[in-house]
Amino acid sequence: MAAVKTTVTELGDSRVRVDAEVGVEELERRMADTARRLGQGMKMPGFRKGHIPPPVVIQRVGREAVLDEAVRSTIGRWYVDALDDAAIHPVGDPDIDLGDLPPEGQPLTFTIEIGVRPPAQLGEYKGIDVARREPAAPPEAVDAELEALRDRAARLEPSDEPAATEDFVVIDYTGRLVVEDGDDEPFAGGEGRDQPVQLGAGQLIPGFEDQLIGASAGDEREVRVSFPGDYGAEHLAGRDAAFAVTVKAVQRKQLPELDDDFASDTAGFDTLDELREDIAAKLREADERRAEGEFREAALDAVVSASTVTVPPALVQARAQELWERMLHSLSHQGINKEAYLQIADRSEEAILAEAAPEAEQQLRREAVLAAVIEAEQIEPSDGDVLDALQATAARENTSPEKLMARLDKAGRLDELREDLAQRAAVDLIAEHANPIDPERAKARERIWTPGKD
Repeated sequence: MAAVKTTVTELGDSRVRVDAEVGVEELERRMADTARRLGQGMKMPGFRKGHIPPPVVIQRVGREAVLDEAVRSTIGRWYVDALDDAAIHPVGDPDIDLGDLPPEGQPLTFTIEIGVRPPAQLGEYKGIDVARREPAAPPEAVDAELEALRDRAARLEPSDEPAATEDFVVIDYTGRLVVEDGDDEPFAGGEGRDQPVQLGAGQLIPGFEDQLIGASAGDEREVRVSFPGDYGAEHLAGRDAAFAVTVKAVQRKQLPELDDDFASDTAGFDTLDELREDIAAKLREADERRAEGEFREAALDAVVSASTVTVPPALVQARAQELWERMLHSLSHQGINKEAYLQIADRSEEAILAEAAPEAEQQLRREAVLAAVIEAEQIEPSDGDVLDALQATAARENTSPEKLMARLDKAGRLDELREDLAQRAAVDLIAEHANPIDPERAKARERIWTPGKD
């Protein structure tokens, strides 16, 4: 028996109300779990610490207090269970209305109002014409790869010429903060010895490297800079500083000749032509993957254009907010918070959300169309499909696909994986039945034909 039972009411504009009911048995089980947890820190005569029975804890603390704690700690899980039972695909944040705590022997009820994925009326989704370009490996791209190989194989040689952009200098430096009407102040981290710096690489404070261009070995220079306002060390941010710099050496890259010896030493090929052919083959292979991805996306978008999907503005705003929050979560792993990103981007949150709206709307249209194709074609991934999809992850985690599948099922994430596999299968079907046409032919057709007009 499901822990949460639901009924769904359509509210219009792709919003629904879900009336959820948590059964008495589930409620009592969660109360017992909560009572056991609370009992871990309680002391009562006649009981060992941590071994007080749940009924005794409930009597001591009070049923309403234990129930309130149980609901607070479990409502998130019941919310997910309610969405699963209602078989809806939420978009945006929910409005949850949790009523009064029920008396003993009565179920708990709550309601959820939330946006849902809009329905799609499918148009033609098989045999649709889609532009597909041929993969390529342009000579200039091959040359760029060869130059990158040369750069990695370069040697640094001492140079008697003045330092130029891309040269390396080896420096000693001592820095002091500039103080008006007083002695300049030394600061922690302001000294360095035998520091290699590539001029123009942007390794140092803006303006520092520029002032070393033209220097020769043995030169002494005073470099004046201002630390950026967002510099990582707060006590230096925005401060002016002066550095006494001694240039100990100037080094210049010496690139190897592009010849058969280079091909042999660098990549093990007998001739430079063989190396070129190998680079071209790898570039074409990589571009083939890109071209296939572009074709699949274009095929899906063509089917979306041929279908009818109504996406209310509120739903677009909700998905744009989801995209923004997802990006912030990713940035947080790089140590960048929202305020820092907004400062770097020099845009307001409102502007970012507005810019995300077109992509948010197209995402919702794609998802609606894929759901309609899945239903029309009765696509349902088998357990074997799921196990195949889990092979690589299971190998990385040193477990079996079967154990990983059971773990996902227990965590309530298996349906999410099945839906993802179904969506991929739907895109596969659309791409397989699409008619690839030359991009120039597709552009010519766009110039002479406008959808919705004869």
